[in-house]
Amino acid sequence: MSVLNALSVSRRPAAAFVVVGVFWGCFAAHVPVIKAQLGVNDAVFGLLLLGSATGLVSAMWLAPRADRVLGGRGMQVGVVFLSLAWLLPGWMTLPLLFAATMALVGLASGLLDVVMNARVSELEAKHDRPLMNANHAMFSVAYAAAAIVVSVTREMGLPPTPVFAAFSVLCILMVPFMRMDVTYVAAEDGYAGRYPLWPIVLCGAIVLVAFMSEATVEAWSALHVERTLGGGAAEGALGPAMLGLTMAVGRFSGQAIAERYREVVVVVTASLISASGAVIAAVAPTPVIAYLGFGILGLGVSVIGPMGLALVGKLVAPHLRTEAISRVAVIGFSGFFFAPMLMGLMSEAFGLRVAFAAVALLLISAVPLAMAVSRLAPTGRAKMAA
Repeated sequence: MSVLNALSVSRRPAAAFVVVGVFWGCFAAHVPVIKAQLGVNDAVFGLLLLGSATGLVSAMWLAPRADRVLGGRGMQVGVVFLSLAWLLPGWMTLPLLFAATMALVGLASGLLDVVMNARVSELEAKHDRPLMNANHAMFSVAYAAAAIVVSVTREMGLPPTPVFAAFSVLCILMVPFMRMDVTYVAAEDGYAGRYPLWPIVLCGAIVLVAFMSEATVEAWSALHVERTLGGGAAEGALGPAMLGLTMAVGRFSGQAIAERYREVVVVVTASLISASGAVIAAVAPTPVIAYLGFGILGLGVSVIGPMGLALVGKLVAPHLRTEAISRVAVIGFSGFFFAPMLMGLMSEAFGLRVAFAAVALLLISAVPLAMAVSRLAPTGRAKMAA
């Protein structure tokens, strides 16, 4: 009941999370097709995905300003922008044009990500309860559902473009539902606090670790199943689908966990669980064992990113919340774009098994970051470790 109530309270930003999840799930399941369409190797494909980072960095600076200008229509504009941007990459055959269209996707996704996470943080402050995990769970549900749909369309032989177009139409139909009034908070009289650099840096690093790990499975799990383990197209698409499903379960469970345990304890435990899943995926002899690894990784990593975003919203002064979440979100979501590039380079040099083993080490690095966050003095109501 806690999860259903949380989704009812935050239903408008939750719908925006669904939109983002749909498109990234669709893309992840199409990676083998798009890569073959471009005719590039792993390293080059990873570098092309770095084009998205250009748009994402731009979003870091544009999002707070766009949020102030667009106000209650911010999520609506973001959904339309993202839906139109995703129509382009699927039919590109020239690598440089593909990178340019992914930069546009990165900008659109980054702007919507910042606005919807800021809306959730505002609702958390208003209702004095955690909501971030439930909303990120909706991203995972939509991601998994889209990947499963693509596993069917790929078996039918449909190319990426009409599939993206169909999802775009569905998402744009949701736009009227996403208008949400924004409450702007001014600085308190006499506020003399310093800019919250360390909360932003440390929470951003935690979210970065989580989303980099998530992105490696999203972008490369299908290739790992199909190329390393000899699976078919439908089996390959089930790799990212398994991640999405288990992340949804983890985040819905995390909604209840967040109300009972300290954030730092949850992040540390989740990091160790997800690292073990990455190891299983790396050494898997069959697709079924790889799915098990992806599932364990998804369960663990699912709560790390939302916890980091929720923490920074609680650690900074209310009038700095949107800006702080913007910075943390962009630091974190850059992982979705830098990780595929690094994964491609590592895969080209050492193979996908070694690349997935490196993900386990990355996840363990979240442990000292969480301990450092626990030493920050909260300005809000964060439940820090003693």
